[in-house]
Amino acid sequence: MYKFFKEFQLLLLGIVLVTGMILGAKIIADNISQAGITVTGSAYEIVKSDIATLRLNINTRNADKANAYTQLKNQIPLVKNYLINNGIKEDEITIEAPSNYTQNKYSSSGAMTNEIAFYNFNQTITIKSGDIEKITKLSIDAQSLLEKGININTNTPEYNYSKLADLKIKLLGEATKDAKLRAIQMLKATNNRVGKIKSVKMGVFQITAPTSNEVSNWGINDTSSKEKKVTAVANVIFEVK
Repeated sequence: MYKFFKEFQLLLLGIVLVTGMILGAKIIADNISQAGITVTGSAYEIVKSDIATLRLNINTRNADKANAYTQLKNQIPLVKNYLINNGIKEDEITIEAPSNYTQNKYSSSGAMTNEIAFYNFNQTITIKSGDIEKITKLSIDAQSLLEKGININTNTPEYNYSKLADLKIKLLGEATKDAKLRAIQMLKATNNRVGKIKSVKMGVFQITAPTSNEVSNWGINDTSSKEKKVTAVANVIFEVK
């Protein structure tokens, strides 16, 4: 009798568990159907930069302000001619407005005084070209101007892809398709089907080096790599049938 009662309890417990699982699955399916299903899709493409930007900074310093400016003014044509002789077109060169600042003298005790020691002038020259390799080479070779008495600093070239706007639209469409495929796989377990799109929200784009896995909530725009991996993310809500 005791054995029969124990077996009956186990049978009853099994029925309760199975019923609960069925009801739970139905509730989940009903909730999914009402609220829709939210899925994140992604897509990426590797592109090669087609425009490069290089900034050169000329610096002059003199105890006399006028002389400091004159030195700067005289060096600009020398740098410009150097660039043109190295294959840069004149319309690819932009000469920015100069900036200046003062450097004060220090007393014998090391305290800064109000007396001006030097006037410093800075001139930025920007080169923008579609010849990526030429800009890369120039960023190294331009240091030879130091031998001509020109105090010049060369920034790291910036590499960009000019058709990025069109690529973003393309990748957003592919990311949305990827989201649908993910939704189909997720709904197989509930015997539901993917319906119409209720909403699409574009995530931030990650523009990184091809081998990078770096991501940021604010998006990444890497300009140091000639080749770039452009990744798009789409957050999509689908109706559920």
